Amino acid sequence: MNTVKLVAVFAENRPGQAARITDILARANINIRCITVATSGDYGVVKLLVNDPDLACRALNQSGIAATLIDVIAVEMADKPGALHSVAQCLATQDINLANTFGFVVNNRAILVLEVQDSTLAGEVLKKQGLRVLTQQEMLSI
Repeated sequence: MNTVKLVAVFAENRPGQAARITDILARANINIRCITVATSGDYGVVKLLVNDPDLACRALNQSGIAATLIDVIAVEMADKPGALHSVAQCLATQDINLANTFGFVVNNRAILVLEVQDSTLAGEVLKKQGLRVLTQQEMLSI
C-alpha cells in the first residue's frame, strides 16, 4: 500500500516552539515540504512532511521533543468543485472516518492528505474510484 510518513510532534502551545522544532530540523539538514499545526489549549500537534522522516524523528527525539511517525494517504484528485465531496462521500460509504485531513493545490495538482484508521482499506477504496494514491517519493517530488 502506498502510504506517506508524516512526522507528528507533540508540543506546548507557546511562542518559540515552532522555531525550536524548525531549528533542530534545519541543523539535521531536513527539508520541510509541508507543515500543519493544530492546537487545543496548552498543547498542540505539528505535522510535517519532510525529505527524511526517520532522521527528522530521531533528531527531534534526541533533542527532547516528542515526535513519532504516522502513516497517511496522499491522493490526487481533480481541482474542481465537488472533488473533495466525492472523496469524502466515497470513504463515508465504506464507513471510513477521516481523523485528520489537509489539502493543497500545487502545479495544477490537487492533493488531499488523509489520516485514517485503516490506510490499506482507504487506499484500496480510493483506487477503485480511479483516484491516484501517491507514494512518499511522489509527494516529495511535487
